[in-house]
This record gives sequence, C-alpha cells and structure tokens, in this order.
Amino acid sequence: MKTWKITENDINSIAIGAGILGTGGGGSPYLGQLRVNALLEQGHTIELVLPEDLPDDAVVVSVGGIGAPTVGIEKMEEGNEGRRAIETIEKFIGRKVSALVADEVGGSNGMSPMIPAAHLGIPVVDADGMGRAFPETQMTSFFIGGLATAPSVLTDAQGNTLVVTAAESPERLERIMRDGTISMGCTAFMTSAPMSGAFVRENGISHSVSFCRQIGDAVRNARSEKADPVRAITEAARGAYLISGKVVDIERGISGGFVRGKLTISGLGPHKGREMEIDIQNEFIVARENQSNVAMVPDLICVVDSESGRPVATEELRYGMRVSALCLPAPRLFRSPKALDVVGPRAFGYDFDFVAVGSPHDPEPVANYHQKEVEPSKQ
Repeated sequence: MKTWKITENDINSIAIGAGILGTGGGGSPYLGQLRVNALLEQGHTIELVLPEDLPDDAVVVSVGGIGAPTVGIEKMEEGNEGRRAIETIEKFIGRKVSALVADEVGGSNGMSPMIPAAHLGIPVVDADGMGRAFPETQMTSFFIGGLATAPSVLTDAQGNTLVVTAAESPERLERIMRDGTISMGCTAFMTSAPMSGAFVRENGISHSVSFCRQIGDAVRNARSEKADPVRAITEAARGAYLISGKVVDIERGISGGFVRGKLTISGLGPHKGREMEIDIQNEFIVARENQSNVAMVPDLICVVDSESGRPVATEELRYGMRVSALCLPAPRLFRSPKALDVVGPRAFGYDFDFVAVGSPHDPEPVANYHQKEVEPSKQ
C-alpha cells in the first residue's frame, strides 16, 4: 500500500482548509492542528494513502469526535480516545484495522484520524464521509451508501467505552451515540463499522484531505502576497461570495447535544445596506437575505475572518467581528435524491427543497501534494 508522509507544513494548511470546510462545526481546527503537530514533534509518523491505492479487502474504519463544539473547546481530549476505540473494534472483529478515514473532513475532525493512526502505525485515507461537517452520525456518504451500523464504538477522556453491537438504522445509531455522548459530558470520540477499501473508494468523498491542503495553501499564499484570502478561497473551492460585514447578533445555546442558534451579519463596504441571517445546528445550515434563502445544506456555508481568511467556528462568533460568508458547492454524491433525503434542508426540519449554488465539486487528486513515498504499509 503506497503511502506519503504528512509534514507539519501540510498540517498547517490542512487545518485552515478543514476549518473552512467545517462550515462552523467539526471541532476547533486549531486544537486539532496543535495535537497533530505535537505528535510530529515527538517523532511520530503520519502517512496518507490515496483511496485508489487501498487494497479492495483493506479494513478501514471511519472515526471522529461527536458532540457540541462549544463544549469540546473547553473539555479537552485525553489523547488516547481514538486508539482505545480502534483497539476495541479490533478485539470485536478479530482483525487488524488497515487504515483510518475521517467521518467528516471539516474542522478538527479532519485531523481526528491522524492521532490514532500515528499511535497505531497505520495510514490515513485521503478521503472522508462528508467533504465538510454535518451534525449527525447518519449524514455520511458511507451510511448513505449502505454501511452497516455495527459494530460501532464510543469512548471518552475518562475511558468509558460503549460498543454498539446492533442498531436498526443509522438514525437509531445516531440517537444511541448522541445519548451516550450527552452522558459523557457532550463530547466523545466514535468509530463507525469497518469498511472495505473497495467500499471507501465507491462511497467516500475522495481526495478531501488534499482539498483541505489546497484551500489552506491558497489562503497562506494570499496572505504572503498581500492578496485577498477570501477571494482565494472562492477560487480554490469554486465557491460563491455571499456577504462581508459585521456580526451584529449571535444566538447560541446547547440543546440535545447540539449547538443551535442564528448568526446575523450586517454588510459593510460594497455590501453595506444588506443583512444576512444564517441558521446554526453545530454547523451553518441555511443562509437567507430579505426572507429568501440564498444557500443551504448540503452546499457548504462557510464563515471566515474578512482580513485573514481564517475559518470562524460557531463557538467563536462574537458581536462586532468582521466576517465574510461564502457558499461552496457540495460534492456530487450529496446532490442525489437519496442523499438529499438525509442531508437536504427537509432533513433539518425545513419545509423547502434544496436549491444548488453552482455545479457540484468533487475534489481531484493533486500528486505534488504528496511527499516522498515511504515503505509500503505491512497492514
């Protein structure tokens, strides 16, 4: 299995891109960046494998944090949650896991597989199950593609571990895991059921880690060249610029294990006189202006700092912040009727159908992002 080493420079760009694709959720990318870079400084190796290089029979497990991002920024991970969850899965299935993949590439969860992968000496797949962040377990392309619901594992910083051996549906698994997460303090680490390499290739959002780096590189290059990083993001991700302005209102609270609320941005500069509201459920879900919807899930509504292009998560929003809102097109897998039943606006309780912004965007492999090839993995 061909793999490439991930460097600290890679992580610094991936963290920016993952934060932007997090659409306000997925956990703090800065904390994820610190954790992963600390492992690299300690001498750990983190390797990336392209989905097309996975053996058909590889055992791949998707992992990530679950819970309210507002809690996660204060209730720190212990560090071995992922390793404990993977070892629990291995004991249950009687096989070693070949590779890990993010259930969602957005936010800190884009880097969540890297920590247990470094501890266990297995690679991370250049893919994920969302191409962004979504608030609920069943909202992955893996489950939409037919992934089994069990065995799945939930664990927390205190070592409490829950193994789900059967769940009647992905929606039921979400409720079980959400209740477990609430009992664990509203933040935990989970795995989904093991998948084959062939299944990941067919049902994952391929090359999304590379896409994060591509976006992050664009932002960092724009900063160094004194160019507009917000424009750089829209060009790299083929997105649309919605509004730039000031945060004039933010409603935010925790309910049922989610952060729920609403953001209001008042336009500045060329957007003066405009006002946009964005609904929040962990992530930014629907944007509207003058009572009309302008962007919605599964397309990505992203909020960034207007000067630096730094992603701004829902838990960071404060009155007076200067921010820009963008809409990036969802991958093709999420615009099918089957997927929209799970991740479209009606799945979030809205009484309207999805209206796309732009053509779907499927990340492409970018060979020069991969560093010197390392020895083939033995697992």
